[in-house]
Amino acid sequence: MHATNVLENALVDHLFRTATFAKPAALWIALFTAAPSDPGGGTEVAGGGYVRVNLPPSNTNWAATQGGTSASSGTGGQTSNAIPVTFPVPTAAWGTVTAFGLYDAPTGGVLLIWAPLTTSRPILLGDPAPSFGAGGLTVTVA
Repeated sequence: MHATNVLENALVDHLFRTATFAKPAALWIALFTAAPSDPGGGTEVAGGGYVRVNLPPSNTNWAATQGGTSASSGTGGQTSNAIPVTFPVPTAAWGTVTAFGLYDAPTGGVLLIWAPLTTSRPILLGDPAPSFGAGGLTVTVA
């Protein structure tokens, strides 16, 4: 997992300086055919029925560091989606998806975190809706 420069700077200013960082009201999961980098960029899937999927911050949507829905108390700094994430059925080929990211908006917005997928996957016309089962998207804060 990679925090983008935008998120890193916001957290430094929030923890050590006078600015505050407001938690996003929503987290939008995006798919990339070319991974972004910490400054941003990358190539997000476009067209073919693709849209980002909203998985808002909540104890039922994201697992605690030790798993479950109680307050985090684990030592690994890791969370994952606690419920399945399903994208729309592709109406055209999306290309080979290589990474995912978390944005603060359904379009545009600020990329906060990104990570490569363990296994890249081509998404073709006629494929079922791409999805990640519970625990399929992992974010580690270290």
